[in-house]
Amino acid sequence: MTEQSQVQPSSPSLLSGGEGSDQQPLSLRERGWGGGSAWANIKAIVKRELGGYFTSPIAYVFLVIFLLLTGFFTFTVGNFFERGEASLVSFFTWHPWLFLFLVPAAGMRLWSEERRLGTMELLLTMPITTWQAIVGKFLASWAFLALALLLTFPVVITVNHLGDPDNGVIAAGYFGSLLLAGAYLAVSCMTSALTRNQVISFIVSVMICLFLILAGYTPVTDLLTKWANPVVVEVIAAFSVMTHFEGFQRGVLDVRDVLFFASVMGFALFTTGVIIRNQRAG
Repeated sequence: MTEQSQVQPSSPSLLSGGEGSDQQPLSLRERGWGGGSAWANIKAIVKRELGGYFTSPIAYVFLVIFLLLTGFFTFTVGNFFERGEASLVSFFTWHPWLFLFLVPAAGMRLWSEERRLGTMELLLTMPITTWQAIVGKFLASWAFLALALLLTFPVVITVNHLGDPDNGVIAAGYFGSLLLAGAYLAVSCMTSALTRNQVISFIVSVMICLFLILAGYTPVTDLLTKWANPVVVEVIAAFSVMTHFEGFQRGVLDVRDVLFFASVMGFALFTTGVIIRNQRAG
């Protein structure tokens, strides 16, 4: 048996029957790998990545912290009851800032953990392509973040109980929040592929996402107008997640806003693939 085959993959396990299991490892085809279908391979990765979240307390700690912070910023800082209006403006306003730290925390381990444990080579030598591994890991983490958003349903029930809100606007806000989380997550996936240190991945991801916020933040754009041409300011603001997220908060589903978030995700995941392929070649 070669040295490479003795290396165990990172959590979640990709080959074994699970930690502490007495069963013999299943073959790759029996576990859904190499079945000739790209989507089957992606689903296998998604399943194991999601299992990896919930087999450790990390997922539960993340969900509790997210829900507590969401409630605090919505009802206390956002003055939900003092507003006297049936809307979730105070709920969605804080999402870009909450996600700024929570999403990189959830995504910093995606590739850093594989590199730290030396199992990236094992994962990429399986009968899957690099992009299948990237998409599978990304979709699993995005689904986890979607679950976190779904668990905030008591806020929707509360506002409907107290008044008569426009649920279409609320649905658009949730859709925008999901896209925003996906954009941050894709950036975190990219920074995670750059280094095996999860802390460094977290810090770099936060800095990039902070730039994406501040590029269109009103105080920043007002400052830039004093030093730069208005056209230049508009171009910089166009790269801001705030500029595109505000439309969803108002209930406006603009194709340009959707394309912006999709482009950020696509570019970050493409860059992740380039980084990983260069590491394999090196």
